[in-house]
Amino acid sequence: MPGLGPDQDLVTRMGIRILEATPQRLVATMPVDGNRQPYGLLHGGASAVLAETLGSVGAALHAGEGRIAVGIELNATHHRSATSGLVTGTATPLQLGRTLASYEIVITDEQDRRVCTARLSCLIRDAG
Repeated sequence: MPGLGPDQDLVTRMGIRILEATPQRLVATMPVDGNRQPYGLLHGGASAVLAETLGSVGAALHAGEGRIAVGIELNATHHRSATSGLVTGTATPLQLGRTLASYEIVITDEQDRRVCTARLSCLIRDAG
């Protein structure tokens, strides 16, 4: 899959499973277990990893053959905590251009409550 090379240790370590991937919509799950901060809540950095993974894969799919996408800006607002189960990230494009792709990523808990909203911008350029 574009954007996920053979060395995808962080995606594997975080337990991220990509369920759907097109330039127009990406969906993945991630377990809360193993991705908590010391107070037992889903770590905000884990949400950021899920968001950047989805947006980067989407931008790479949009970029196409012979081009690469690299994240240049990520922001995240954490709305509520998650303490167990799976969270689901859904990424949709805000802008898909020739040199820039931006995605909104909404992360929800198993009760479909919004845990985090993130935005990722990726620079698209020729490979090499």
